[in-house]
Amino acid sequence: MAASLPATPDSGRPAATRRYGWVRQGALLVLAVGCGMLVANNPFRPSSDNPDATARGYLRFKEILSYVDRDYADSVDTDRLADYAVAQMLEKLDPHSVYIPARDREKTDAFLQSDFDGIGIEFNLFRDTMTVVAPLSGGPAEQAGVQPGDQVMSIANRRVSGAHLTMGRLTELLRGPRGSSVSMELRRRGLARPLVLTIARSRIANSSVDAAYLVDDQTGYIKVSRFASNTFDEFKAALVELRRQGLTRLVLDLRGNPGGYLDRATRLADEFIGGSRKIVYTDGKGEQYDSQTYARVAGEFEQGAMVVLVDEGSASAAEVVAGALQDHDRAILVGRRTFGKGLVQQPIALSDGGELRLTIARYYTPAGRSIQKPYGTSYAEYSRDLTNRLANGELTTADSVHFAKELRFRTDHGRVVYGGGGIMPDIFVPRDTLAHSAYFTKLMGHGVARAYALSFYQANKPELEGLRFEQFNATFRITDAQLVSLAAQAAQAGVKTDVAAVRRCAPLLRNQLKAFIARSAYGAVAYYTVLREQDPELQRALHAVGDSTAQLALLGK
Repeated sequence: MAASLPATPDSGRPAATRRYGWVRQGALLVLAVGCGMLVANNPFRPSSDNPDATARGYLRFKEILSYVDRDYADSVDTDRLADYAVAQMLEKLDPHSVYIPARDREKTDAFLQSDFDGIGIEFNLFRDTMTVVAPLSGGPAEQAGVQPGDQVMSIANRRVSGAHLTMGRLTELLRGPRGSSVSMELRRRGLARPLVLTIARSRIANSSVDAAYLVDDQTGYIKVSRFASNTFDEFKAALVELRRQGLTRLVLDLRGNPGGYLDRATRLADEFIGGSRKIVYTDGKGEQYDSQTYARVAGEFEQGAMVVLVDEGSASAAEVVAGALQDHDRAILVGRRTFGKGLVQQPIALSDGGELRLTIARYYTPAGRSIQKPYGTSYAEYSRDLTNRLANGELTTADSVHFAKELRFRTDHGRVVYGGGGIMPDIFVPRDTLAHSAYFTKLMGHGVARAYALSFYQANKPELEGLRFEQFNATFRITDAQLVSLAAQAAQAGVKTDVAAVRRCAPLLRNQLKAFIARSAYGAVAYYTVLREQDPELQRALHAVGDSTAQLALLGK
């Protein structure tokens, strides 16, 4: 069975289909020759169920496109017209069947890669200035001497500061073939002149396990951001190491995980599910796309308390994991109803270098629940689902979530769960309204908080380097004066000062700034450790994983 491909959480379809950098590739003669070659090679095979209708549609489209190209009053871009027609046709099927042009395949495939060729830096973009958050450990940038807080003025002799480039475009400039070099001009606090470095690109690990550490002597925390090609190997290594350190209970964080490769997800689930119990099954048109996946190995953590964190951004393969663990009463789910992406796409390489990702089946949990939410009559309606959830109160109140009684299912130990789209957690935690308030969202979106933290780190680097993280975490506090300074810096960046909003968001802002400073000074684990203090979902999960009464109820004892 082909792997499931990821859906973008906020819209439910890969972003590549919303970009149409149209380029005309040939005149009518070339088009005619190309069509002749396609017919000669016969990639078009009419449906065996309705061959005449399929053939008529194919010929009708070919004929109309030829007339438009030859006789229409103005010049036309037939590539653009064909791509538009294909996109509209696929939207009539479902929200996740898509055509990806050849020019966009590399970008869409990069999401599922476990490494890439580049120099290895994490950066922030604030007031059109690119600033290094941290060089990746052991990467070329770190070895070349790049430091957190360095401002990038130019890349490969191209001015990037003040050039109004996007994060994506800046990333493209940094990446390139392994072994090639890129020059960077940096501005560093304390140096009178810019620093020019030439850095050789190499293979950089693109980890999908964002954090793995012990919260206390027994409780492990692992965050998986997607299911990429190397996700299972990364996860297994992290779990084994935490077990070695004393892990006896686990919080698995799948919030915001949009999915990825199905087989990586099922192998991860197999680490927790004992025996030969079912993990997921698919049902398509005919038996060729039907499959059933079972646990088949002795997992690393088949016993012991476990909680899985999910939210409205958890989709596809992440929902497969959550649904299987819930159906088998292996874990308590904490958070909010998941995205509801349960359609299986098969990638089909096309003769033009593009790719068709066609829905060929649906996912079902072991108990028989369909993960896919209804997609109504139009893609526009489907894309409004998360907005509608917010408007209906579903993200803030558990009582606002309604399920049809006929979609009731039972777990292994008889607990009632529901189908109808997405996975509903066992313990509901409302969305943090402060974290999604207009003012806080603007601060984060404009990169203000991270820029302020980087500036603070640079100004206080010697003092921070003299502290162990444990000392920093126990003693460091963001002051009221620093929040006022942050608001002033935000105003300069176009975020209007709102004193009342700053006051309401103060605890969250203090925590976020401290976490950003910890990221630059001590690394990713320090960042997540600080964030935990103001994370209501994680705090609830930690309580649940340590609650013996809740765990016994889960096991039906």
